[in-house]
Amino acid sequence: MPLSAPSKRQKLHTRTITVEGFLREDGLYDVEAHLVDTKTHGVVLDDRGYLPPGEPLHEMWMRMTVNEELTIVRCEASTEAGPYGICPEAAPNFSRLEGLDIRRGFLKAAAERVGGVVGCTHLRELLQQMATTALQTMFSRRVRRELRADRPPTLLNTCYAWASTSPVIKRRWPQFYTGPDAEREKGREKDRDKASAREKEAALGE
Repeated sequence: MPLSAPSKRQKLHTRTITVEGFLREDGLYDVEAHLVDTKTHGVVLDDRGYLPPGEPLHEMWMRMTVNEELTIVRCEASTEAGPYGICPEAAPNFSRLEGLDIRRGFLKAAAERVGGVVGCTHLRELLQQMATTALQTMFSRRVRRELRADRPPTLLNTCYAWASTSPVIKRRWPQFYTGPDAEREKGREKDRDKASAREKEAALGE
């Protein structure tokens, strides 16, 4: 359902964020983000002087390299444009994210390493988008693996559709479904397992 028609208005600012995921030749994954802020009017900055309309006020890049376990094995960032001349000096500190796992609590753990005065607000804003993009990049492989595993899927209880009470979990991971009819579903699953075991025994006896 689209948004309602807006009131008459004037565009002042555009923030564009692009995040892409790549499978590398070595089996690792790269997640690369690019942020650009522009304005429709000129502004005067202390360190850069007059900034004409459309010229980036902020332009940042970040690349995370992660493995199959969603551990960050390398992270690098670059500030191509910022309001102050010293802004690029914070970018190298994002290498401190190396070794972190992208899982529940990731943003809190990242803030402990690059929060406050050692980091950059706009580079930090990319982290949530990059974390979810990492999951999406390897989604098909992880789902196939998790369907065969006994542990809960990574995304369980992270959003409405992946709630343990949702029909999505009921259909794909019935063993972790906790909806009102969960006991009945578990009974059906046990019946299916027993039927499968009987079929295997019958096949071996032939």
